[in-house]
Amino acid sequence: MGGILLFGRERQWHFADAWVQCGRFRGTDKIDIFDQTDIHEPLPQAANSIELFLKKHAFKSAEFGAMRRRDVWSIPLTMLREAVVNALVHCDYSQQGSPIRIAFFDDRIEIESPGLLMPGMTIDEMKRGVSMIRNPVIARVFRELGLIEQWGSGVKRIFAEAAAQGLPEPHIEEIANRIRMSVWLAAPVVAPENASVTQSVTQSDAFLPMLQLLREGPQSSGELRQHLELRHRAHFRRHYLVPALQLRLIEMTLPETPNSRLQQYCLTAKGQQYLKGLKGDSASS
Repeated sequence: MGGILLFGRERQWHFADAWVQCGRFRGTDKIDIFDQTDIHEPLPQAANSIELFLKKHAFKSAEFGAMRRRDVWSIPLTMLREAVVNALVHCDYSQQGSPIRIAFFDDRIEIESPGLLMPGMTIDEMKRGVSMIRNPVIARVFRELGLIEQWGSGVKRIFAEAAAQGLPEPHIEEIANRIRMSVWLAAPVVAPENASVTQSVTQSDAFLPMLQLLREGPQSSGELRQHLELRHRAHFRRHYLVPALQLRLIEMTLPETPNSRLQQYCLTAKGQQYLKGLKGDSASS
């Protein structure tokens, strides 16, 4: 079973619900969905794709010290990686109609995995690091790939990391035939009210830092690339500049001569309003 789930090309013929459903919701409930994606990749790749989805709807800032830059995310990525890997490893893939679900709310991220606790296990024992491996083949491969450091230590590390970061203690509960872990955020990450699902793909992570830079005033594409530490012009234009122009969050200072060497870019009124609407953006509070 483990080999099919990890590497099988036709694994969903055998396990129809061996996939992951990710959703970003506005607010703190599941009424207003903002973006969603279904992940059908093999389990090791699925872990990376889930992280990319979470990053897409998070925000990144930078801290500078000792001449080095450190990226700081608005969500606790270390804890979330552990929680996601734990869900992938301990999921009961024999259940039907219930894939793994990742729900990103303004105040928390919930990871739901099919399957109740193994017989004899309790939530308190999980928090202390006690573990019973439901899928030993998957666990062994994840450990060999470096996705697990030590069997049974993941949940304990999640709670230790939450305490170290001053975050509320994660909440674990059994609901129906599933286990849900809720990881709380230090500050709300608010989805903008005026953006569409398509816009969210580009706005949230990809070029938010660029919009924040332009808040200080117009800049050229070269200056923006330098501040963002992006070397490749084509990548910058395709994933940052062009999408922001198309969404009318920024505009050219010399629209009549788009290829001018003096061309700069500035925020539009829509871009300014977008930044003001991000309550998780400390610079706008």
